[in-house]
Amino acid sequence: MTIRRTIRHVLRWAMIVLAVALALGLIAAGALRLQFAGSPAAWARTTGHDALWMGHAWVDGRKTAADVDALAVRLRQSGIRDVYVHSGPFDADGALPADKYPNAANFLKWWREKLPGVRVSAWLGQVVDGGVQGGLDLADPATRTRIVAGAKALSDLGFDGVHYDFEPVPDGDRPFLDVLTGTRQAIGSKLLSVATQQIEPLPGMRFPLRLIVGHDKYWTPGYFRQVADLTDQVAIMTYDSWTPLPSLYGGHVVRQAKLAMGLVPEDKTILIGAPAYHDHLVGLSDFAESVEAAADGARLALTDEGPRSNLGLALYVDFAATEEDWKEYETAWVRPG
Repeated sequence: MTIRRTIRHVLRWAMIVLAVALALGLIAAGALRLQFAGSPAAWARTTGHDALWMGHAWVDGRKTAADVDALAVRLRQSGIRDVYVHSGPFDADGALPADKYPNAANFLKWWREKLPGVRVSAWLGQVVDGGVQGGLDLADPATRTRIVAGAKALSDLGFDGVHYDFEPVPDGDRPFLDVLTGTRQAIGSKLLSVATQQIEPLPGMRFPLRLIVGHDKYWTPGYFRQVADLTDQVAIMTYDSWTPLPSLYGGHVVRQAKLAMGLVPEDKTILIGAPAYHDHLVGLSDFAESVEAAADGARLALTDEGPRSNLGLALYVDFAATEEDWKEYETAWVRPG
C-alpha cells in the first residue's frame, strides 16, 4: 500500500506540474497572439537603417568583384545601411589569424567602389563554453586580449566597424562586457555592433528555460541595457523562437521590439533579426518564422511605440536567403502596401 500511495502521489504531482505548464503555455500563446493584432501604420516601414549578415566567402577568396556588382544592384534599392561580413571565427584561445580573411582588402576595395554608402563591419564570434569543448573562455583575460587585438586588426585593415556574435553569453556575464569595453577603446569611434540573445519576455521566464536548454536563451532587460549602453547597435536574434505559428512568431517579434525600444537609448540603433534562412533548429520554425512575419511584427511595434527612425530589420543570412525572402523584405518592410 505504501508503494502504491507513493506512486499515486508522484503521478498526482506530475499531472499538476504538467497542467500548470500547459496552462502557462496557453496563456503565453494567447498573449503573443494579442500582440500581433491590429494594423500597422503606413509610415511604419524602413527608414534606411537595415542590415544584412553576409557569409565568409566574401573575404576568403571565393567571391569576386562581379559578385559585389551583382549584390550592389539589389542593395541599392533596399534600406540596408550596414552589412556584417563573417571574418572569423576566433580560435579557441581568442586568436584571429590573418589567413582567415585573405581577400578582405580586395573585398573592401570592390565594395567601396560600388556601395560607398553602406558600412561594412567584420562579423566575429565563436561558441562560448568556458573552454570546455573547444569554445571560448571569455573569463580568461588573455583570451579577451587576443579577441580585442583581432578586432582591431580588422578595423585597421579598413572595416567600418566590428560586429560581435558570441553564443551563448550568460545573462549578467561580466567578461563579455569587458570585451565590449576593450573593443571600444581599440577601435575608437568606429561602429561597434553586437548580435544579442532575446530579451526575457516576462520576469521569471529566463530561469526555467535555462534549466531546459542548459544555457541562457534570454537576457534580462537589465543586462540587455548594459550591452546596449556599450555599443552603437544591437541586433536581436529573434529567430529560433520555438513558436509554432506565424501569428505567434509575429507576436514574439512585437514583444521583443517593444522591450528593446524601452531599453535602448534613442541615439542607438535597434535591429530586429529577420530569418532569411530555412534550416531552423526546431522544424516548426521553418513554417512559423519568416521575413514577412518579422517585418509585420516590427511595423506593429513601431505603430504602438514609435515612430523611431533608427529601428530596422537585419536579414540573416545572404547565402541562405531565397528570392521569396528578398520579396518579403521588399513588400512587407521596404515598400509595404
